[in-house]
Amino acid sequence: MNQPLTLTLQDFLTRHAIKLERHEHAAVMTVAESELLVPVMPGAKTKNLFLRDKKGLKHFLVTIPAALNVNLNQLGDLLGAGRLGFASADRLLTHLGVTPGSVSLLGLVNDAARNVQFVIDQTLWDAPAVQAHPLINTATMVVPHVDLVRFLAATGHEPQIISVPANTLEDVAS
Repeated sequence: MNQPLTLTLQDFLTRHAIKLERHEHAAVMTVAESELLVPVMPGAKTKNLFLRDKKGLKHFLVTIPAALNVNLNQLGDLLGAGRLGFASADRLLTHLGVTPGSVSLLGLVNDAARNVQFVIDQTLWDAPAVQAHPLINTATMVVPHVDLVRFLAATGHEPQIISVPANTLEDVAS
Protein backbone atom coordinates (compact mmCIF):
# COMPACT_ATOMS: atom_id res chain seq x y z
CA MET A 1 0.00 0.00 0.00
CA ASN A 2 1.73 3.21 -1.09
CA GLN A 3 0.47 5.78 1.36
CA PRO A 4 2.24 8.87 2.67
CA LEU A 5 3.66 8.55 6.17
CA THR A 6 1.50 11.45 7.29
CA LEU A 7 -1.73 9.57 6.55
CA THR A 8 -3.55 9.07 9.85
CA LEU A 9 -5.84 6.19 10.70
CA GLN A 10 -8.83 8.52 10.46
CA ASP A 11 -7.69 9.75 7.03
CA PHE A 12 -7.35 6.14 5.89
CA LEU A 13 -10.81 5.22 7.20
CA THR A 14 -12.36 8.27 5.54
CA ARG A 15 -10.60 7.59 2.24
CA HIS A 16 -12.05 4.06 2.21
CA ALA A 17 -15.55 5.02 3.43
CA ILE A 18 -15.14 3.11 6.68
CA LYS A 19 -17.17 4.72 9.46
CA LEU A 20 -16.40 3.36 12.92
CA GLU A 21 -17.99 4.28 16.23
CA ARG A 22 -15.33 5.64 18.62
CA HIS A 23 -15.48 5.55 22.43
CA GLU A 24 -12.97 7.50 24.52
CA HIS A 25 -11.88 6.10 27.90
CA ALA A 26 -9.00 6.03 30.37
CA ALA A 27 -5.78 4.39 29.18
CA VAL A 28 -5.83 0.59 29.45
CA MET A 29 -2.88 -1.77 29.06
CA THR A 30 -4.57 -5.12 29.68
CA VAL A 31 -7.87 -6.91 29.19
CA ALA A 32 -8.36 -6.81 32.97
CA GLU A 33 -7.99 -3.02 32.98
CA SER A 34 -10.36 -2.71 30.04
CA GLU A 35 -13.01 -4.67 31.96
CA LEU A 36 -12.85 -1.98 34.65
CA LEU A 37 -12.32 1.20 32.61
CA VAL A 38 -13.89 0.75 29.16
CA PRO A 39 -17.62 1.49 28.91
CA VAL A 40 -19.99 -1.20 27.71
CA MET A 41 -20.29 -0.98 23.93
CA PRO A 42 -21.33 -3.19 21.03
CA GLY A 43 -18.96 -5.71 19.52
CA ALA A 44 -16.90 -8.61 20.76
CA LYS A 45 -14.04 -7.71 23.08
CA THR A 46 -10.68 -8.67 21.64
CA LYS A 47 -7.14 -9.38 22.73
CA ASN A 48 -4.26 -9.00 20.30
CA LEU A 49 -0.96 -10.85 20.26
CA PHE A 50 1.94 -9.64 18.16
CA LEU A 51 4.08 -12.71 17.63
CA ARG A 52 7.17 -13.75 15.70
CA ASP A 53 8.64 -17.08 14.68
CA LYS A 54 11.81 -18.36 16.38
CA LYS A 55 14.10 -16.75 13.80
CA GLY A 56 12.19 -13.45 13.81
CA LEU A 57 11.54 -13.68 10.07
CA LYS A 58 7.74 -14.03 10.21
CA HIS A 59 5.40 -11.79 12.17
CA PHE A 60 1.80 -12.47 13.12
CA LEU A 61 -0.94 -10.28 14.52
CA VAL A 62 -3.37 -12.68 16.19
CA THR A 63 -6.75 -11.28 17.23
CA ILE A 64 -8.66 -13.47 19.65
CA PRO A 65 -11.59 -13.24 22.08
CA ALA A 66 -10.51 -11.30 25.18
CA ALA A 67 -10.92 -14.27 27.54
CA LEU A 68 -8.99 -16.81 25.43
CA ASN A 69 -5.72 -18.13 26.85
CA VAL A 70 -3.78 -19.19 23.73
CA ASN A 71 -1.62 -22.30 23.44
CA LEU A 72 1.31 -20.78 21.53
CA ASN A 73 2.89 -24.16 20.72
CA GLN A 74 -0.26 -25.45 19.06
CA LEU A 75 -0.83 -22.10 17.32
CA GLY A 76 2.70 -22.16 15.89
CA ASP A 77 2.13 -25.65 14.55
CA LEU A 78 -1.25 -24.67 13.11
CA LEU A 79 0.31 -21.68 11.32
CA GLY A 80 3.27 -23.73 10.07
CA ALA A 81 5.60 -21.33 11.86
CA GLY A 82 7.06 -23.62 14.51
CA ARG A 83 7.84 -22.07 17.85
CA LEU A 84 6.23 -18.65 18.37
CA GLY A 85 7.19 -15.94 20.82
CA PHE A 86 6.09 -12.42 21.57
CA ALA A 87 7.72 -9.82 19.36
CA SER A 88 9.60 -6.96 20.99
CA ALA A 89 8.25 -3.45 21.46
CA ASP A 90 10.73 -2.32 18.77
CA ARG A 91 9.31 -4.82 16.27
CA LEU A 92 5.79 -3.78 17.21
CA LEU A 93 6.60 -0.13 16.54
CA THR A 94 8.44 -0.97 13.30
CA HIS A 95 5.71 -3.15 11.80
CA LEU A 96 2.45 -1.80 13.23
CA GLY A 97 3.42 1.70 14.36
CA VAL A 98 2.09 1.20 17.88
CA THR A 99 3.41 0.65 21.39
CA PRO A 100 2.48 -2.11 23.85
CA GLY A 101 -1.05 -1.65 25.16
CA SER A 102 -2.28 -0.16 21.87
CA VAL A 103 -2.05 -3.26 19.67
CA SER A 104 -5.11 -3.94 17.55
CA LEU A 105 -6.07 -5.06 14.08
CA LEU A 106 -6.29 -1.38 13.11
CA GLY A 107 -2.47 -1.30 13.37
CA LEU A 108 -2.39 -3.12 10.03
CA VAL A 109 -2.90 0.30 8.45
CA ASN A 110 0.81 0.89 9.18
CA ASP A 111 1.99 -2.41 7.65
CA ALA A 112 2.33 -1.04 4.13
CA ALA A 113 4.95 -3.68 3.26
CA ARG A 114 2.54 -6.44 4.37
CA ASN A 115 5.18 -8.08 6.56
CA VAL A 116 2.58 -9.10 9.15
CA GLN A 117 0.23 -12.06 8.66
CA PHE A 118 -3.17 -11.31 10.18
CA VAL A 119 -4.79 -14.19 12.04
CA ILE A 120 -8.27 -13.91 13.54
CA ASP A 121 -10.19 -16.40 15.61
CA GLN A 122 -13.25 -17.86 13.87
CA THR A 123 -15.51 -16.69 16.73
CA LEU A 124 -14.52 -13.07 16.15
CA TRP A 125 -14.75 -13.38 12.37
CA ASP A 126 -18.32 -14.60 12.78
CA ALA A 127 -19.24 -11.79 15.20
CA PRO A 128 -21.39 -8.90 13.91
CA ALA A 129 -18.74 -6.46 15.21
CA VAL A 130 -15.45 -6.42 17.14
CA GLN A 131 -13.75 -3.84 19.30
CA ALA A 132 -10.31 -2.42 18.44
CA HIS A 133 -8.01 0.32 19.71
CA PRO A 134 -7.45 3.10 17.13
CA LEU A 135 -3.61 2.91 17.53
CA ILE A 136 -3.86 4.33 21.06
CA ASN A 137 -5.14 2.77 24.26
CA THR A 138 -7.37 5.67 25.34
CA ALA A 139 -10.15 4.84 22.90
CA THR A 140 -11.89 1.83 21.43
CA MET A 141 -13.65 1.63 18.08
CA VAL A 142 -16.53 -0.66 17.19
CA VAL A 143 -15.71 -2.36 13.89
CA PRO A 144 -18.75 -3.93 12.17
CA HIS A 145 -17.89 -7.07 10.19
CA VAL A 146 -18.57 -5.43 6.81
CA ASP A 147 -16.12 -2.64 7.72
CA LEU A 148 -13.56 -5.16 8.99
CA VAL A 149 -13.64 -6.86 5.58
CA ARG A 150 -13.36 -3.48 3.82
CA PHE A 151 -10.47 -2.39 6.09
CA LEU A 152 -8.49 -5.58 5.52
CA ALA A 153 -8.98 -5.35 1.76
CA ALA A 154 -7.87 -1.71 1.78
CA THR A 155 -4.69 -2.56 3.73
CA GLY A 156 -3.96 -5.56 1.52
CA HIS A 157 -4.16 -8.10 4.35
CA GLU A 158 -5.83 -11.44 3.69
CA PRO A 159 -7.10 -12.74 7.04
CA GLN A 160 -6.23 -16.24 8.12
CA ILE A 161 -9.40 -17.33 9.92
CA ILE A 162 -8.84 -20.22 12.34
CA SER A 163 -10.04 -21.61 15.63
CA VAL A 164 -7.13 -20.43 17.76
CA PRO A 165 -6.11 -23.23 20.15
CA ALA A 166 -6.62 -22.56 23.84
CA ASN A 167 -4.57 -23.82 26.75
CA THR A 168 -6.21 -26.63 28.66
CA LEU A 169 -6.07 -26.93 32.45
CA GLU A 170 -3.27 -29.48 31.95
CA ASP A 171 -1.26 -26.96 29.86
CA VAL A 172 -1.62 -24.31 32.56
CA ALA A 173 -0.64 -26.71 35.36
CA SER A 174 2.56 -27.91 33.66
